[in-house]
This record gives sequence, C-alpha cells and structure tokens, in this order.
Amino acid sequence: MSPSARLDRIRRDFRDLHRAGCFLIPNPWDVGSARYLAARGVKALATTSSGFAWTLGKADTQVTVDQALAHFAAVAEAVEIGVNGDFEGAYAVDPDAVARKVTRAVATGVAGLSVEDSTGRADDPLFGFDLAVARVKAAREAIDRSGTGVLLTGRSEGFIAGRPDLTETIRRLQAYRAAGAECLYAPGIRTAEEIAAVVRAVAPAPVNVLVGGNFTTVAALGALGVRRISVGGALARAAWHGFMGAVDEILTEGTFNRLTEARPFSEIDGLFH
Repeated sequence: MSPSARLDRIRRDFRDLHRAGCFLIPNPWDVGSARYLAARGVKALATTSSGFAWTLGKADTQVTVDQALAHFAAVAEAVEIGVNGDFEGAYAVDPDAVARKVTRAVATGVAGLSVEDSTGRADDPLFGFDLAVARVKAAREAIDRSGTGVLLTGRSEGFIAGRPDLTETIRRLQAYRAAGAECLYAPGIRTAEEIAAVVRAVAPAPVNVLVGGNFTTVAALGALGVRRISVGGALARAAWHGFMGAVDEILTEGTFNRLTEARPFSEIDGLFH
C-alpha cells in the first residue's frame, strides 16, 4: 500500500469511528506509549500537549510549534490507527495565522486536529466569542483547502481556564459546530447533567469528554451519548507517578522496593521486537 493510500485509509477509519457508538481515544506521550496503546487494540489515539511537553523537560504550553508538529508526525507514522493532534490554540491568534499553522499541522499525517479557545492569560482566559468562532472557521477552511479530510475538533476551555459557565460553553460549542468543527469538546465538564446538556446541545455532532480521574465510567458516558473519551495527560501523569515514587524511595530510604514492582524488562522490551 502506498503512503498516500495508507493515510487515506487511516483517516477514513478515524472519521467512521465518529459516526456512531462510543470509543476510547487515549493519549500517549511518545512513540513508545503510542505503539503500546495501538498493540492493546485501541482504535484511535490523541496526543497530549502536557505529556509531550514533559518528555522535553518543558511545562505544558511551552512547546514550540515545530516541536509539536514533529511530534504529530512521529506518532502518526508509528501506528496504523488515526491520531488526533492536540494543537492547543494553533500557536496563533489571528485567524489567518491559525489557517497557516493548521495547513502545516494537517501535513504531518494526523487524522484529526483540535483547536482550542484558551488564550493562556489568567486575566482574560478565553478569546472573545467572535474571534474564537473566526479561528475555528479559519481552521475549517484550511483543512478544506488541503483536501486531507482531517477531522476538526472545536474545544472550549472555560471549565479548565477559570470560566466554568455551562451556558457560555454550550454557546461556543454550538457556534464552533456552525463554523465547521465536526467534533466538540469541553474539557473539565464532569457531572452527568453537564455532559448530557452538551451532548444534547450539539447533537448529532460527536462529543469528546475528558476523563482524568475516577468520576465516571466508559459505560456511563456511552449511555449519555458521548462519542469519544480521552484522558489528556493522565496516562503520562500515571507514568511520572511511578517514576517519581521510585526515585523518592531510593533517595530518601536508600531502598529499591519499588523497582521490584516494575514490569519485567523482557515484557517491555518484547513489545518493540
């Protein structure tokens, strides 16, 4: 199969996942974790800006656009399933600049791309409504011009950016859908009432829900009409938890008990043979 035919198949399969049912789209932080998740049978993956940033010794949102794009390309090339790129705020403010960055992103081989409305500023955490909608529209037009068929996810960040207003979040998601976003995502909504309200408001468009802790189940989200479930940086945090705990024990106790709890070398190394 040619590279272009492979990519067309992956993107078509990724798009088909969004048509019905509920699926997991977990978030690897590097090529190894991506390959492991794919080997476990998950049907799609999503990058995590935080998890990837930590591999570079950087804080979330401190990765450059070139680093993010290289990461997208590496993960997308490493697996035979669709990868959604966490493109944060598209590394741009002006819609024309968003379009230029999105054009670069879809050329990496991702099957999906998310663009969020967070400014990164504590005093004014969300882009103004009209600008936020224009940014999604610009991303949509850039994808359409590329002819790649990449699926666009519109994200409204209010619940994790200090503006947990469900009415405003729904207003934005509905506007992003009208501007061309095919999947809608409001990270930080947690209650069944909030999630159901978002699902109803943008139906029949698919909704992504972020799960970073034990507040729900796959079955419960599926029953609410959620189409896809991601975990953001939670898997990376779990990995860091194990690493940090082992280091703490060695440095403070002088013992190595946590190392004996690790998966055997042969099991991990064997994943990549």
